[in-house]
Amino acid sequence: MLQDQAHGLRRLFAASKTRFVPVVSNPRVMGAGALLEGLCAAFAELGLHTLVVDAGVHSPQPSELAQVDLSNCIERLSPKLSYLAARGLPLRHTNAHGSAASFLEVVAEAAPEADVILLHASAAELARVVALREVRPLLLADTDPASVTEAYAGMKWLSQRAGLMVYSLLMACHPQLRVATRIAQQLHSCADGFLGAVLRDWACLDPRGSQHAPMAPELRHLARELLLAAPPGAALDAASDAIPLRPARAVSNPFVAAH
Repeated sequence: MLQDQAHGLRRLFAASKTRFVPVVSNPRVMGAGALLEGLCAAFAELGLHTLVVDAGVHSPQPSELAQVDLSNCIERLSPKLSYLAARGLPLRHTNAHGSAASFLEVVAEAAPEADVILLHASAAELARVVALREVRPLLLADTDPASVTEAYAGMKWLSQRAGLMVYSLLMACHPQLRVATRIAQQLHSCADGFLGAVLRDWACLDPRGSQHAPMAPELRHLARELLLAAPPGAALDAASDAIPLRPARAVSNPFVAAH
């Protein structure tokens, strides 16, 4: 059954436009790099080439050539994986309305071979890039309560500023830890009760695990769901209309209140 699903997805993506997967950076997460690598490995299993656009707070600064020739700044790490150091790049494409949606077009043009563009950035920057888009942001967390608070804060920002209401979660911990289930349930409950948002699915990846260990079925499932939630070219359509929203009302942070 798994092979049939993977084969179907490969055929679906074969003649499609690039899909964008926004990942909310979380500086509180230990092993965030391993989470991104695991997700890219799941995409590679489907025969997809992924470009990681790394614009997180602690990500490397882009090359000085980025404003002149972005394509030459992309580093090919493997046949199915490329990397672009992009800290601060989305803000350089912000227009008078506060939208940086044009950044997606620039990246897509610079990497025509990419099937998936994974944009790793803060919630504030993602809100400017993918506001009102048909995409599903991926939250990162681990078992540290501070990382969970940070993940919820990213969800709150994106739901209020970008109108994005459905999320996935990838945690840096062993899949069999009971606390992981409790964290996912707590985020799901708070998303629904405080924001009207939905945590659709979640998975765990142990950053300390062997790189040669079999991929967890939950991670494969999460990767497929992220791809299916991002229709071909949806993040690029009508880019000029993507103006970040203003928050409708103040929403308390239940994680802060609980500690």
